Amino acid sequence: MPRSVVRVRRSSSTDPLSPPTLLARIWHFFTGNERWTSYHISVFFITFFSFAFIHATRKTLSTVKSSMIHVWVVNSSDSSLFPTKQAAEEFLAFLDFGFLVAYAVGLFFGGILGDRYNPRIVLSIGMWLSATTAFFFGFMTEQYHIYNKVLYAILWISGGLFQSVAWPTEVCIMGNWFGHASRGIVMGLWSGCASVGNIIGTIITSQVVPLGYQWAFAVNSSILFFFAFVVFWHLVPAPRLVGLPEPTETPDERNRVIEESSERPKPISFWRAWFLPGVIPFSLSYACLKMVNYGFFFWLPMYLQTLKMSEADADKLSMWYDVGGIISAIVAGAVSDHYKSRTPIVVGMLVCGIFSLWGYSKSPPDFYINGCMLAIAGFFVGGPANMISGAISADLGKAREIRGNAEALSTVTGIVDGTGSVGAALGQLLIPSVELWFGWTFIFYGFIIMLILTIVCILPLFMREVRAWHTARNERNTNSEQEGLLQEDNNYEGNHEHLA
Repeated sequence: MPRSVVRVRRSSSTDPLSPPTLLARIWHFFTGNERWTSYHISVFFITFFSFAFIHATRKTLSTVKSSMIHVWVVNSSDSSLFPTKQAAEEFLAFLDFGFLVAYAVGLFFGGILGDRYNPRIVLSIGMWLSATTAFFFGFMTEQYHIYNKVLYAILWISGGLFQSVAWPTEVCIMGNWFGHASRGIVMGLWSGCASVGNIIGTIITSQVVPLGYQWAFAVNSSILFFFAFVVFWHLVPAPRLVGLPEPTETPDERNRVIEESSERPKPISFWRAWFLPGVIPFSLSYACLKMVNYGFFFWLPMYLQTLKMSEADADKLSMWYDVGGIISAIVAGAVSDHYKSRTPIVVGMLVCGIFSLWGYSKSPPDFYINGCMLAIAGFFVGGPANMISGAISADLGKAREIRGNAEALSTVTGIVDGTGSVGAALGQLLIPSVELWFGWTFIFYGFIIMLILTIVCILPLFMREVRAWHTARNERNTNSEQEGLLQEDNNYEGNHEHLA
């Protein structure tokens, strides 16, 4: 069956009814002069809050670990589930590890599903199943006093598998709607959905945990379950489904008429996606970086409680790490949109992140000083993590080699985030043992080593892009000099003819 083709004129010119010059320049800075419709706004907010509510549900466990340990070690039954607090902490570490392993495996397959089936349906089903498993894990087991380690493991680990379909399908949808000219700031702002979800989950938990930790799971999972209906009914996965053109990826696509297929491109193979430019280096770097990011995600509240803070205060203070990450992703994304590559910005922020982590490890237990240092660490660690998993993954999935011929965005996102989750899983397995034998100071030193390895993984890309930038600059200078000499020759010949 022949593929239908739509002829679309790309144009970067402004609309006659555009705002005044200053506002137009501001709008151009943030959007790259892309034309946005109500569909763009709807897609942004629906995908943003869908993953925010997923993360809020995921965050619940880390915010109520102390309460669960207390119930498991000293519960109302004749015998406790665990003999000591350390045994309960190790089981929670195993749950975190199992969740992330299942999440990592699911990301590889979830990315493939997003490129082969309707992302809206895949995402909705994943949200419904994730909400159900979280509800049974946290609410039903405690409400009916069902304390069983195998049941806990099955429910929480399967939740990781179900949640894994969300990120690659949502990045795929966002990449379909927003082009390279605005992707940095849009995906920077959008990738804050995880941090916003952490904040939402923390606020809800801090309010309802006095009633019992099970109610935190009940509220967060219920919100996720019902929002899945909004996704199923209202989310539009791609512009072509409503007769709109795809966004531009390169400057030469603007101001010209091109032909676009109204049908979905054929999905790329999983193994070919690995060998797209930049996929392997950024996947390995994200494995190291996500270990640090998720170390804060899962264990920061417990660390703050060792500083003699209450569970509620520790939850509130931990939000500042997410606030720093949100601000960083927006600022760095906006700046990177005006450059061909985002790698130098990521490397510069990671170097600063090394020093910010060292500084935070020396931070006093004062609430405000600690919160300020935590926000700085979130800015330089959480921000690059959001950029790699969001804007950079979308850039890699829209590589020039397959542009317009194959679908790879969801698969590439799944590869990058899946590899990152493998690293994060190993980290969660090691953290409680390192804390037991060496203390929290050595955990922060381990985080610093991981940031160094993150830089090492993408250093070849960084050096290659720096050399390319120097070569391009030298060529521009050479061309300018040649044009200047040519202009001087023309002026000399003109003056000579005039005198003659």
